[in-house]
Amino acid sequence: MTALAAGRRTASRSSGRLASEVTAAAGLLPFGALVVLFLLIPLGVVFAGALLDESGRPTLGGLAALGDPVVRSAFARSFELSAITAAVGAVLGAAVATVVAGSSPTSALRRVVVAACGVLSQFAGVPLAFALVATIGLSGVVTQLLGGAGVDLYASGVWLFDTPGLVLAYTCFQVPLMVIVFLPALDGVRPAWREASLTLGGTRWQHFRLVSVPVLAPAFTGALLLLFANALSAYATAAALVSQGSSIVPLQIRRALSSDVLVGQQDLASTLAVGMVLVVAVVMGAQALVQRRTARWLR
Repeated sequence: MTALAAGRRTASRSSGRLASEVTAAAGLLPFGALVVLFLLIPLGVVFAGALLDESGRPTLGGLAALGDPVVRSAFARSFELSAITAAVGAVLGAAVATVVAGSSPTSALRRVVVAACGVLSQFAGVPLAFALVATIGLSGVVTQLLGGAGVDLYASGVWLFDTPGLVLAYTCFQVPLMVIVFLPALDGVRPAWREASLTLGGTRWQHFRLVSVPVLAPAFTGALLLLFANALSAYATAAALVSQGSSIVPLQIRRALSSDVLVGQQDLASTLAVGMVLVVAVVMGAQALVQRRTARWLR
């Protein structure tokens, strides 16, 4: 009887775990549907457009467009823009996150900064472009105020609607994103490590160089890669702010889809998108590997 009761309890626990796993899996169905509809199917269409000919047969001829000088120049501009804004955003965001991490978790400063960064990291596209034009555009409020004081923002040319303007625009959402991503890593640096270093005779500089930097380097590198991928895939801000001049890959894709000049290159947009997907996949894969090392210090 005792063995029978134990068997029943084991079976009951097993059925309970199974029911819990089924419930959890059912809760993931809406997310799975979103992934299939808005990620996997579009990726399949893009790869099919780049790797299949008009008859549906596999071909690598579409990828030959990646060797075109115009396309290579667009990728070079995109990489340059992404690298600059990622570096600037990472440095400035890390500085802001360091100040916030030094405050109390319940302080008003931390709550305000985190809430503002959560909003500003998503403040991009047409609203951000309009805000920049309204403030520092040719007839913007700040431009007029500085012009009255004898300062000409555009003495060297109209830079807002070219690559320098994109650098400024991208930095506006890269910095708050860096704060959000890097702040948990700073919170993972325990005060006891600094106290132990000082107790053993180390200086603050030695603690920063020998403890803080090695611990935070993986988190900083991972955040830097994330910012690079974020800038590389950004489209709406560039499309709203730049109509001519700075030819980056997202704008090249738009041009390939909407232009009547590119006759016979209907699959160029798919080829460019495949190149973007491959680059972002490599960057995010590297970011995931770095993040695994960071996770050891955040437990």
